[in-house]
Amino acid sequence: MSHNDTIVAQATPPGRGGVGILRISGLKARDVAQAVLGKLPKPRYADYLPFNDVDGTPLDQGIALWFPGPNSFTGEDVLELQGHGGPVILDLLLKRILTLPGLRIARPGEFSERAFLNDKLDLAQAEAIADLIDASSEQAARSALNSLQGAFSARVNHLVEALTHLRIYVEAAIDFPDEEIDFLSDGKIEAQLHEVMADLDAVRAEARQGSLLREGMKVVIAGGQMPVNQAC
Repeated sequence: MSHNDTIVAQATPPGRGGVGILRISGLKARDVAQAVLGKLPKPRYADYLPFNDVDGTPLDQGIALWFPGPNSFTGEDVLELQGHGGPVILDLLLKRILTLPGLRIARPGEFSERAFLNDKLDLAQAEAIADLIDASSEQAARSALNSLQGAFSARVNHLVEALTHLRIYVEAAIDFPDEEIDFLSDGKIEAQLHEVMADLDAVRAEARQGSLLREGMKVVIAGGQMPVNQAC
């Protein structure tokens, strides 16, 4: 399998529903639009169109959304077909799309993987998508959404920038020991380092809290049998 392949997958849960969504990402998404819709929809506009079979007869009708890369979730050309949510209809439409050369079924998580590889998401945001989907409580969902919106990544990036700034001063003091200005003697660098360490501890604590929200806690209640004369 190659990241240059064009991938397709059902974006809605399997089974019956009011709406069923198929998502296509890659270089051949444009060809899918031309073959199934008969035209390329206007970018980022909802277009109500028939979804046609190989012989031109409609398989379904619904909303088509076209997101040309790099302005899409994956950073590639993306086509989204929103039709009726019957499993037979979706299966027929999926088979129709797969008759086109250069397309294959996406692996689990491959759309997010491509977004990560194309710098649309960082690793923390990619993991947050799975956490948001699997959230078992409101607090866990809110925590995952904050990470998806970049809050955790911003904290980490701030720490990286602060450490890089401190490293510059330390390297300058080592490389130019004979200069009259001593960057390290006034205690400012040490104070800034302690601030960074405190921020790092806070981020680690938040990460542990996030892990508890995501995975939950296993609690064991254990006890012995009470003596008969003390039983309530």
